[in-house]
Amino acid sequence: MTGSERTAVVVEDDDDIRELITHSLTMQGFEVAAAASGQAGLDLVMANDPDLVTLDLGLPDLDGIEVCRRVRDVSQAYVVMISARTDEIDRLMGLEIGADDYLTKPFSPRELQARVNAMFRRPRAVRATADVPAAGTNGSPPAPTPAATPSGGESDATTIRHGRIAVDAEGRVVTVDGKEADLTRTEFDLLATLLSAPRRVWSRAVLLDGLWGPGWSEEHLVEVHVGNLRRKLTKLGPAGGRAPIRTVRGVGYRMEEPDAF
Repeated sequence: MTGSERTAVVVEDDDDIRELITHSLTMQGFEVAAAASGQAGLDLVMANDPDLVTLDLGLPDLDGIEVCRRVRDVSQAYVVMISARTDEIDRLMGLEIGADDYLTKPFSPRELQARVNAMFRRPRAVRATADVPAAGTNGSPPAPTPAATPSGGESDATTIRHGRIAVDAEGRVVTVDGKEADLTRTEFDLLATLLSAPRRVWSRAVLLDGLWGPGWSEEHLVEVHVGNLRRKLTKLGPAGGRAPIRTVRGVGYRMEEPDAF
């Protein structure tokens, strides 16, 4: 994807901040549509199918959390929440309902640009042979390639299977017993990463570096998205079952055996 092909929707009721974000994203090569209310922002998302949405929490009509929830019903765009609220509960709530990142006001355009760049550099799966994803020929992370799962799963040309779970790497679709899971981009990338080497224990630092980009230290981002992923997979599985993602205390996460779910 080249910069000229990227589109963004900015949802912000403060005129100055909306213009600042719009200008910043335009300088990054985005074609930007902006709205001053939640409903207008949702209309733009429906009309433009953007690659990125920046979303203020304190909107005059709909709460930003509700707007994010509705965006997730219709779009797989990256979502960056922007808010003057500094409480951790607001940040965690935003991440739990599908936001990919959270910025607190005031913020610099350079910080926003850096975080957007990090999101768009994400690989679709982190290679298992190194702690940091290898760069492609153009300097970007490699695209994911389905790999056999040595813990008992199966794979074909486009699908990785692990017990009840099937991941279509090309179509970016995850199913559990044939039922499609409604995953965000981050949740899909996280599952694909874990399945790329299911016996490996993936540290939070490695997952954070591979999925959010180098220089990040907020490992709670990984914990929140793992929790979301577990809940969504468990919901589609058998009654009384649980998603086969094991926490390795003090280290990170790995997949359990395929028959564990």
